[in-house]
Amino acid sequence: MTYQYWHPDIETMPRPELEALQLKKLRDMITYSLRTPFYAPKLHAAGIKGPEDLKTLDDLKRIPFTTKHDLRDGFPYGFLSIPKEEVIRLHASSGTTGTPTTIYFNREDLRRWTSYVARCIYGTGCNNTDVFQNMITYGLFTGGLGFHAGGEEVGMLVIPSGSGNTTRQFRLMQDFGTTVVHATPSFLLHVESIMRAEGVSRDSLRLKRAFAGAEPYSEDTRRRIEGLLGIDVFNSYGLSEMNGPGVAFECQCKNGLHLWEDGYIAEIINPDTLEPVREGETGELVLTILCREATPILRYRTRDLTGFYTEPCACGRSHRRIRRITGRSDDMLIINGVNVFPSQIEEVIMAMKEVGNNYLIEIEKDGVLDRLTVKTEVGPETFMDDSRLLNALKERIRKTLQASITINPRVELHESGSLPVSEGKAKRVYDKRPKDV
Repeated sequence: MTYQYWHPDIETMPRPELEALQLKKLRDMITYSLRTPFYAPKLHAAGIKGPEDLKTLDDLKRIPFTTKHDLRDGFPYGFLSIPKEEVIRLHASSGTTGTPTTIYFNREDLRRWTSYVARCIYGTGCNNTDVFQNMITYGLFTGGLGFHAGGEEVGMLVIPSGSGNTTRQFRLMQDFGTTVVHATPSFLLHVESIMRAEGVSRDSLRLKRAFAGAEPYSEDTRRRIEGLLGIDVFNSYGLSEMNGPGVAFECQCKNGLHLWEDGYIAEIINPDTLEPVREGETGELVLTILCREATPILRYRTRDLTGFYTEPCACGRSHRRIRRITGRSDDMLIINGVNVFPSQIEEVIMAMKEVGNNYLIEIEKDGVLDRLTVKTEVGPETFMDDSRLLNALKERIRKTLQASITINPRVELHESGSLPVSEGKAKRVYDKRPKDV
């Protein structure tokens, strides 16, 4: 296979040179951080009064972690390091669970961010002959404009279709010969269901690739999307606190996500002890941005769970790879004293061909105990009027889940297309337990 590099010198840079570049950029970030109301007192308390106080990358550990709570407390301008007159864009979280987190960009910040996203897109084999349909939310959410700019940088014809309106999405694909799409994995599964319902022929589409991100999903879900749509699906990782998309991406090998270490310093810690995990172990990803002047963020606890690959990638890139995100440390469910991640349930469901593309997880109180119910659609070829087949499938799902999560769940089977579908990030978990219990 011939591999594509957007910045070959940087992407294949020897590790000693890459780490020297990181240290240089980290010192630049310290300069900007000392100009912010939030970081100035914290860095002084850590004995860091200037960039020269960081002698090696290990000195980063002298700086305390930054959390989403800190970003909310710093709203709106606590993390801004440049005059407002130099800011040309902001992005923000929805703020549905409290004060939003806000990120600012100057012109160079946006240029750098665009370059990282272009590096991701080009590294999957795309080029300026592709037609790219961006089926993700635009606006304050970073995924829309981030991928849009990256696609244009590569030279692709970009269709800013946004999320939702699946019927119109098909029309755009057919009219303009879309070859690449960007969407959440749950929406890609929904796309296949609507194709069947509306009689859209796969032969009428020229799709080759999809970029899937914004929500954790399993390898079984990726294989299911690839099989249903006949495309290559590439895993994307980003978060608004670190610009958005473009933090890490799969190359053509599809064997882990290259985290761009000239733009970010990554640590993986035990979320309970806050100590580094051993190389290759799973823990919480902590990121320090090296490529944004307007809003420097140091040692940010992402809450995302992953681990580093220890072996090099066949593509020749020197930047370390992280495993697909298995969930979030704050998404863990405690059910009757047992720790359960939604991703464990998804892995079981998506591995069964008789099961459909949508599912929900519901937790309620049953007396003093917790009750877990897994609701899943059946596949379109499964007959809902065959009670013997349905009961056998339900029991197989129950037993397989119990073996995986050690909890005996209730399982409900629903007709294909009957469970609610999210056009943005999928809401899979409904915890209906009283909050004071």
